[in-house]
Amino acid sequence: MTTREEALAYGLSFPDTYQQAPFHDPNWQLVRVKGSKKAFLWTYERDGYINLNVKVDPEWRDFWRSAFDAVIPGWHQNKEHWNTIILDGSIPDQDVKRMIAESYDLVTTSPSKRIYEAVKKIPAGKVATYGQIAELAGDKKMARAVGNALHKNPDPEHIPCFRVVNAKGELSGAFAFGGKNVQADRLTADGVTVVDGRVDMERFGIKILDGEII
Repeated sequence: MTTREEALAYGLSFPDTYQQAPFHDPNWQLVRVKGSKKAFLWTYERDGYINLNVKVDPEWRDFWRSAFDAVIPGWHQNKEHWNTIILDGSIPDQDVKRMIAESYDLVTTSPSKRIYEAVKKIPAGKVATYGQIAELAGDKKMARAVGNALHKNPDPEHIPCFRVVNAKGELSGAFAFGGKNVQADRLTADGVTVVDGRVDMERFGIKILDGEII
């Protein structure tokens, strides 16, 4: 990711967001959350590169700064809570997206955040349906939002979206995991039997009682 257009498009892919140029200067384009109007993504050109200002949890602030030379303390913002990402091509796209996603989560009580926390609860050797994840996240009606959120999973290592299947126990398409058999392979390694692209939900599906996995 090296362009403003790419960054803005990703920022605007999150629910209830909009773009604004609040300073009457086209160099400054922000993405805000509707309702609270809080900005989680600032974009501007500086020294020949597009820069992004993103909010950051203090626990991750120094990690990102040490991981990439192109991540520096927030320019023109509180340096304890904001980082600046310089889009010079040195940072992998998935890491830029993860930092933007984390910024979004920090300024909103987003459905995505609740979904990711719900997915983390699925035990090893078990699977859950999109509807069950929606229920665990507090809204049975947002099963489609679960699919959208998992497709943009910012931290696959710690958010095991491969453990989510449809109501029939069928696996996702290859596009979701980067390869035809990736989800099946991960489930098999996890102790879940996959036969013809499907999981036996009676055997491996989670059960929910009063909003909790039992």
